[in-house]
Amino acid sequence: MSSKNQELASFIWQVADLLRGDYKQSEYGKVILPFTVLRRLDCVLAPTRQAVLDKKAELEGRIQNMDGMLKRASGRSFYNTSRLDFRASVGDQDSVARNLQAYIAGFSPNAREIFESYEFSTQLSRLDNAGLIYHVASKFAEIDLSPETVDNHQMGYAFEELIRKFSEISNETAGEHFTPREVIKLMVNLLLAPDTDDLTTPGVVKTVLDPACGTGGMLTAAEEFILEHNPDATVKVYGQELNAESYAICRSDMMIKGEDADNIKFGNSFSGDRFYGQRFNYLLANPPFGVEWKKVKDDVEREAGLGHAGRFGAGLPRINDGSLLFLQHMIHHMKRPDEGGSRIAIVFNGSPLFTGAAGSGESEIRRWILENDLLEAIVALPDQLFYNTGISTYFWILTNRKDEAHKGKVILLDGREHWAKMRKSLGDKRKYVPDDKIADLTTLYREALTAAEDESHPLHTKVKVLATTDFGYQRITVERPLRLRFEVTEDALAELEVAKPPAKYEARDKLLAALRGLVGQPASLRKVEFAGILAEALAGLGKLPATVDKAVWAAVLVSDPEGELQTDRHGNPLPDPDLRDNENVPLLEDIDEYLKREVLPHVPDAWVDDSKTKIGYEIPFTRHFYVYKPPRPLAEIDAELKELEAEIQRLLTEVAE
Repeated sequence: MSSKNQELASFIWQVADLLRGDYKQSEYGKVILPFTVLRRLDCVLAPTRQAVLDKKAELEGRIQNMDGMLKRASGRSFYNTSRLDFRASVGDQDSVARNLQAYIAGFSPNAREIFESYEFSTQLSRLDNAGLIYHVASKFAEIDLSPETVDNHQMGYAFEELIRKFSEISNETAGEHFTPREVIKLMVNLLLAPDTDDLTTPGVVKTVLDPACGTGGMLTAAEEFILEHNPDATVKVYGQELNAESYAICRSDMMIKGEDADNIKFGNSFSGDRFYGQRFNYLLANPPFGVEWKKVKDDVEREAGLGHAGRFGAGLPRINDGSLLFLQHMIHHMKRPDEGGSRIAIVFNGSPLFTGAAGSGESEIRRWILENDLLEAIVALPDQLFYNTGISTYFWILTNRKDEAHKGKVILLDGREHWAKMRKSLGDKRKYVPDDKIADLTTLYREALTAAEDESHPLHTKVKVLATTDFGYQRITVERPLRLRFEVTEDALAELEVAKPPAKYEARDKLLAALRGLVGQPASLRKVEFAGILAEALAGLGKLPATVDKAVWAAVLVSDPEGELQTDRHGNPLPDPDLRDNENVPLLEDIDEYLKREVLPHVPDAWVDDSKTKIGYEIPFTRHFYVYKPPRPLAEIDAELKELEAEIQRLLTEVAE
């Protein structure tokens, strides 16, 4: 952020001092942010204010729907028909709240909705009752937020700084509102750079969707990238946002820039898809990390029941992390390959890479993505890039129009060392990606296939290219035969004493006493032999009830590798649950060959229960870039310890003297 932007944010922030005492710190944003938006819109409309009033006077009584004509008179996608402006509303100290309410009511419906999202009318009444309305409003009247003084970039940075501060003091998650600009720039580069030639086509029209758009930073960056490469291109941006304040800021920003603000929708993308049936050229998002979807569980599960006719046919992740739901939502809105296809970029933490065993919802979603060859790349980012978390993050890049060279392949790009240290931390953000590093990573991404094979490439070690099947595995269940010995032990008696079937048996005490007489006798390795011993000991009790007899046998069974092999009625060995194990076998490897090589040399009697085999997919990114570093030689470590001991001894001697 430039010094000018910081000064602007700091000046606006000073207004918050007026709220101290009457507002909690966590509530400052409810006042400061909508006032900032209102003042910005007021300054933007100032040059054409009179033209709008003149046009309204001309049309009144003749045309019922003047909306379109008033927008043309305004030169913007919104207007205001009030005879008041912001400064005039503040002019009468005793009527500021009433004047501002009237002024806001004069906005076109699409702009008025912004302040309804903020519930700004409620805040104006509260400020008025606290005697603060004039002081706060007059401060904002002093600020010149016209586009000539504060361009859209600077205004965006100012909003970001304000939101970050308000989030910090209220212990909210700033990352749910916006993404650092350099992260957005890198993300947009990786998303759009491969399409540079297509973007320069004369008259090209591209659509961009962000289903968790926050304040709209990603949409703005994508649009700017396309227009930089082709000023004559038509770019239509669309977004949906759940947070009312972020939605209001994004919508107002689109208005100011002349975009169609109606393309920015309010609501939950999972339970209320506001772009149903629409498909887009590019989709990008930074959804909140690890946010549960319990509130929309019924809606999501209902749609998942539709299979791939809905958005969530690939599977459902665990309830405490909806990241992979966002990705499925975005895939659903891709253009079909015969329509030109689409590209997706999304920011995730590490969890979606590997969370969930074979057969789980997460694994099935990864499986569907990889088996349909949608994943183009995973890019690892430096840690400490985001304002609200220091954890490692990743870009997932997907497309349904891979070229021949990329088909069946996934690029893994390690960008974790491409960063610079910030001079001053912003929350948890201590690192940033400078422009030269962004350029390096963008170039490496374009050259990934070559760099991965060419050992002379300077960044060869930072990129891997793998087949989609390399991420799949077969989760096999390895069984070993059940072998038992039979004996009555104190543990067996204790088990019977608390078991339910013997508790209802009338001769329970006699049963336990008879069995106690067998404690200490040598174990039997054959069931027939022990059955005779048991029958003799319990002869006085007659035939035991079936449930009691079953409980007795369950108590006297002891797993023993030297014991009798247990089989089913067909003579097949029964598995021992305590010896059961699982192995992950590469997807394309023959399971029998794996068993012969890895298992049977150690346990020759093992076998695989094919009925339990499951296919799983995970992306162990760090494993592919792990470089073994051997420990230092023991002699070197020992020498260092002796030096430290000598130093400690010297210091102790000095103290003693």
